[in-house]
Amino acid sequence: MADDTSIFIGASRKPDDSYQRPERLLLQYGNRHGMITGATGTGKTVTLQILAESFSNAGVPVFCADIKGDLSGIAMMGTAQDFLVKRAKQIKLDPYEFQEFPVIFWDLFGEQGHPIRATVSEMGPLLLSRLMNLSEAQEGIMNIAFRIADEEGLLLLDLKDLQALLANIADRAQEIGARYGNVTKPSVGAIQRTLLVLEQQGATNFFGEPALRIADIMRTTRDGRGAISVLAADKLMMNPRLYATFLLWLMSELFEELPEVGDPDKPKLVFFFDEAHLLFEDAPKVLIDRVEQVVRLIRSKGVGVYFVTQNPLDIPETVLAQLGNRVQHALRAYTPREQKAVKTAADTFRPNPDFSSATVITQLGTGEALVSTLEAKGAPSMVQRTLIRPPSSRLGPITPDERRKLITESPVAGQYDETIDRESAFEMLQKKAKDALDAEAQQQESGRSRWTIPGFGNDDPPPQTTGGGRPPARRASNRQTVAEAAIKSVVRSVGSSVGRAIVRGILGSLSRGR
Repeated sequence: MADDTSIFIGASRKPDDSYQRPERLLLQYGNRHGMITGATGTGKTVTLQILAESFSNAGVPVFCADIKGDLSGIAMMGTAQDFLVKRAKQIKLDPYEFQEFPVIFWDLFGEQGHPIRATVSEMGPLLLSRLMNLSEAQEGIMNIAFRIADEEGLLLLDLKDLQALLANIADRAQEIGARYGNVTKPSVGAIQRTLLVLEQQGATNFFGEPALRIADIMRTTRDGRGAISVLAADKLMMNPRLYATFLLWLMSELFEELPEVGDPDKPKLVFFFDEAHLLFEDAPKVLIDRVEQVVRLIRSKGVGVYFVTQNPLDIPETVLAQLGNRVQHALRAYTPREQKAVKTAADTFRPNPDFSSATVITQLGTGEALVSTLEAKGAPSMVQRTLIRPPSSRLGPITPDERRKLITESPVAGQYDETIDRESAFEMLQKKAKDALDAEAQQQESGRSRWTIPGFGNDDPPPQTTGGGRPPARRASNRQTVAEAAIKSVVRSVGSSVGRAIVRGILGSLSRGR
């Protein structure tokens, strides 16, 4: 079944359930995106596994999330089991060979894989606001905070940097409000409390350095296979908003960093977004619009995005319209919403006169799906009832010892294990505060110890008494101290040069390498 121009998905069936033909996904259209949908237990994970295997063998790197731990078996060689061998015979997969695949394990918490980190600056205000579920007013303050950081040359790397900046903004609320609009201390305090919740949920592990290098998820092996990056997401799913925001950030980073390649012979990377409903659930329209824009444009960077979810209704129509390669497993139709989902899924396929898609969707067995991929000239193929091929790698999870061995032997071993904490906003703001206090103390000390020569202009004028015999109250000076002027001058010069160099991407994240 080897073919350099396509990957084998399975074999379609005739109305009498006999073999019809192999169903393939053309590599040249692998970057036209796709989706894998179906109810729980219908075989979505195995479909993801066989697609990842096939893309890897074609030399295409893959990034995917392992929600239940089952996908980790892709790193180990499969074994012959009766039901797998039977399926191989049904679809005429001959020879049916077993192999292990080059896998790099990742984990935001650094427990079941190499740590993945991003800096606060790279995440940007829009995605952070989405992650923190901020109100419109609080999101406005977050945008102001990033604007201040850009202008004043403050590096936002980890959560303590953002916390220090927010505290600084609260102290300067009147000054900043005059420039950018109302900044209230209660709103800043609400954001700070939300940051504390994020810390308790483990986000501290995610924000920081060294940040993930995109090149490390786009590796190929010496024998030409694409590396499969598997994100351990079982624990991450306890904070689904962090999971969705992270994958959205990663997708936007790919969009910002990769060059335009047009329509390559095969994708540069295939990105599987499992539990895709978490991305769009309760998302504001501006975020959905930008996701649709990224999905539409990222294909010209050679990246294929495949959404994996239970229900096609989970994906907005504007995004659904961009997905050319579709694998639809069985759906249930017990409730009005499920019946609507069945109709939506059926209507998205090019009809097949041999059967009704709406009827067949509810009758599909495990490991069976309706499949439609892009044919020559990018037109969708007629939908076919298809038996999905069995995997070549292990079906099921690997053991903890096997995982540890693979992590130790990984090509990125040692590169992300240790956290780097360089000087950033937290340290810079601390230093500025200390310098200001030192300058004020020095001025006060100078004022107490100075001596004057009469007539040389340094002596205080004699106090003038009022009618009650008391000297009038001294008015506070509006002039800056030398230290204040020097600090503001430095901040302006640094801020203007850094501000000109800052470029934020389509989702507001900081573009590295620009």
